[in-house]
Amino acid sequence: MKLLESMQIYLRVAEQGSFTAAADSLGLSRASVSGAVQQLENLLGTRLLHRTTRSVQMTQDGRVFYERSRDLLADMDDLQNLFREDTAALKGRLRVDMPLSVARDLVIPRLPEFLRRHPDLEIELSSTDRFVDLVREGFDCVLRVGTLEDSSLIAQPLGHYRMVSCASTECLAERGTPRTLEELAGHRLVHYVPSLGARPPGFEYIDPREPGAEKFLPMEGAITVNNTEAYLEACRAGLGIIQVPEAGVHPYLESGELEEVLPQYRPAPMPVSLVYANRRHLPRRVQVFMAWIAEIMKPRLI
Repeated sequence: MKLLESMQIYLRVAEQGSFTAAADSLGLSRASVSGAVQQLENLLGTRLLHRTTRSVQMTQDGRVFYERSRDLLADMDDLQNLFREDTAALKGRLRVDMPLSVARDLVIPRLPEFLRRHPDLEIELSSTDRFVDLVREGFDCVLRVGTLEDSSLIAQPLGHYRMVSCASTECLAERGTPRTLEELAGHRLVHYVPSLGARPPGFEYIDPREPGAEKFLPMEGAITVNNTEAYLEACRAGLGIIQVPEAGVHPYLESGELEEVLPQYRPAPMPVSLVYANRRHLPRRVQVFMAWIAEIMKPRLI
């Protein structure tokens, strides 16, 4: 039996958790399905499945092989459709990572329309403040906000987030609304750091008299967080000033719960990019998804 056929049979057994159920769904005999998996294990030199009288479960090696095989078979589908313009038959898995606020407020609400167009796609969506290792962790693409450092990856710039400094109305009622940098002395920042223990840089701003020069003003803070959700909630609780993309706090600014402070001293706009590994040919499913992300992000960027 051909290797690709054996891989397809193995995937079905792994997904069904049963040789009998896999055989029925594939229209094959149970013996041929079991034999195909056995040949695959002999070829690879490792056990892929734990077999008992009641169930079939993947081994650790079997799970790794399952993930790689699923991606490989999806790539084969892409190769067969490489020169077709019709994208309705996109298949396979997409593993993507993006900030939680982008996933929650923008991507997930619009995802049903994308999947209606491409019902055979399966999406694994990671949302974390941690910078994932795109290659080692097997991501197809990631949406990153901020300056990029890894030059081995390819970045597609999408635009910039306009940044704002804001505080809760209760905080400003208690401490006053600062009109100058000097008046920040009576306020506190909510500090954000990627890893607790790092030194917060302070209040970031661009001096209008020196366009393009980023500056930092050290400020005290009652709380330091390493999570964007906690960062926003600390501000809403009146614990101090935060500096965030305007798109992420727009509803709170509109409702009056939060107020922008020192708009003449905004932080530098933050770049937004789609990043992917240095592959000669991106699978079509990744290209289509990236184009969709770029389109729905456009209204929020400058």
